[in-house]
Amino acid sequence: MSEVYTTGYWAPKAGEEEAFVAAWTEFARWASGMPGAGRLRLARNDADGNYVSFGRWEGIDAVRAWKGLPEFGERIARVQQHVGRFSPAELEVVATVG
Repeated sequence: MSEVYTTGYWAPKAGEEEAFVAAWTEFARWASGMPGAGRLRLARNDADGNYVSFGRWEGIDAVRAWKGLPEFGERIARVQQHVGRFSPAELEVVATVG
């Protein structure tokens, strides 16, 4: 089984940072209940005020099943309404040190 993470780079609209964090938190609460989901995190970059989300999943099939749910689009849209730019990724770990 591979080690898989979902990530997102989020650039909130000016003045909507708190609303973005609240919407992301609501979305993550829902997502964390999906089969194969691990802990989901959101971090802010102090240099530019943008955010990175990341979460570990049991495998790519779990990610695809989650993103394939009919309500996924509606729920992610509630978060995206507060951002000017969003760039998602699905990452498979290919090397680990330590």
